[in-house]
Amino acid sequence: MRIYHNIEEFEKVQNAVVTTGTFDGVHVGHLKIINRLCEIAKENNGETVLLTFFPHPRMVLFSDDELKLINTKNEKIALLEKAGIDHLIIHPFSREFSRLSSVEFVRDVLVNKIGTSCLVIGYNHHFGRNREGSFEHLKEYGPLYGFEVEEICAEDVHEVAVSSTKIRNALKKGDIKTAKSYLNYDFGLNGIVVKGNHLGHQIGFPTANIKVFDSYKLIPANGVYGVRVKYKEDFYKGMLNIGMRPTIGGTEKTIEVHIIDFQRDLYGEELTIYIDSWIREEQKFEHMNALKLQLEQDKRVVLNS
Repeated sequence: MRIYHNIEEFEKVQNAVVTTGTFDGVHVGHLKIINRLCEIAKENNGETVLLTFFPHPRMVLFSDDELKLINTKNEKIALLEKAGIDHLIIHPFSREFSRLSSVEFVRDVLVNKIGTSCLVIGYNHHFGRNREGSFEHLKEYGPLYGFEVEEICAEDVHEVAVSSTKIRNALKKGDIKTAKSYLNYDFGLNGIVVKGNHLGHQIGFPTANIKVFDSYKLIPANGVYGVRVKYKEDFYKGMLNIGMRPTIGGTEKTIEVHIIDFQRDLYGEELTIYIDSWIREEQKFEHMNALKLQLEQDKRVVLNS
């Protein structure tokens, strides 16, 4: 997959089969679009082009919107490469770019810059200034500018139309099962281990405090989770706590992972944590020994899962 960080870097390819959107999560609905994109490209000896944007448009247009994303930019790149895209354009989104009308976006970007021969879009896709453009507009513009248009219906999981918003809401509630079914992969957090207060060591459950690399990355609901931890090229089972640590009177949210049967100094090391399951809500215990007993029970749950 070739990556372009500005549409100006892209040179037209023959029979460009194109889709565009934010693609946060690269979920099963997105994959339905991408799979169809690849089918059309193969049938027509063309190449697939995916145009997306960074930052997310809502972050630019609504600065007070506390939007957090399912994927970091690097995570999205990896997922789209795995999906089989030939060309990925990540165009910087700005207020100036947002002012393009729907016809300007089609003419100047999709046609003149990319050379679109076929455009595949998701259900209820909107584009251009104030999201004025729709599938109906594209059906008018297609014959005018010489490209075909195909709309993909919403992907249903358990009779619910999948969307990035629904996945974000599930993660915010700690509903890992629903998020996983919509994503079709395990949601992950990537960060560096920073110094903690060593209280976990005192009760036999040392933890690595994680500082997530990207501030816009969505952090799931406070609670305890069963996880897999990737360190270098190896995976380990673990227990993740997200929250305020009420038992010790914590005042700031932390992300701490206990890696089961692991003895190594990890300060300054990079870890990736893949969330397998929700175990329980974060709670306040009367004393540290009560917390230790609960952690032992949590560990049994993780090991038996």
